[in-house]
Amino acid sequence: MMKKNLLLAFGLVAVAAVLFASGNKEVIVSSTDGFGVGDKASDFNLINVDGKKISMSNYESAKGFIIVFTCNTCPFSKMYEKRIDQLNQKYEPKGFPVLAINSNDKSKQPGDSYEEMIKRAKDKNYSFPYLYDESQSVVTAYGATRTPHVYVVSKKSAELVVSYIGAIDDNHKDANAVSKKYVEDAVD
Repeated sequence: MMKKNLLLAFGLVAVAAVLFASGNKEVIVSSTDGFGVGDKASDFNLINVDGKKISMSNYESAKGFIIVFTCNTCPFSKMYEKRIDQLNQKYEPKGFPVLAINSNDKSKQPGDSYEEMIKRAKDKNYSFPYLYDESQSVVTAYGATRTPHVYVVSKKSAELVVSYIGAIDDNHKDANAVSKKYVEDAVD
């Protein structure tokens, strides 16, 4: 009888976890691969929509970075575009610029090609670099699994240390209904 109760309890926990995850697709609780909070992050050197290569080492006076894995085609990413731009406008002057990275495979999502990134950045007038991770090496190293997926990286001495991983805030549908600003809390 105890064995049956234990199996039933385990099954209920598993079902609850699946239901929670399916209803909150934009929130990442943890990742099995990639960096975790407290880990040393690796720098990258990716092409921006202006044709120039960008890396975190280009920002000598930065205190850290808000790295956002995003793309042109994801409905959640589209809902957050303005908020990502607002994060950059608020935190770049404070030493935490946004670096947005598109790692989608253009053969699977043609709307996420480098050419389409250039168009979207121009159309939306992004105030932040929009970088192309064509080989998906950066997204793999970081472990981002959905878009938008945010990493706040802080400079500590000469190292880049992950201080936050997750969602931008708690309401993807309505920016006016946000009650928890996860990224802002992490940077502040």
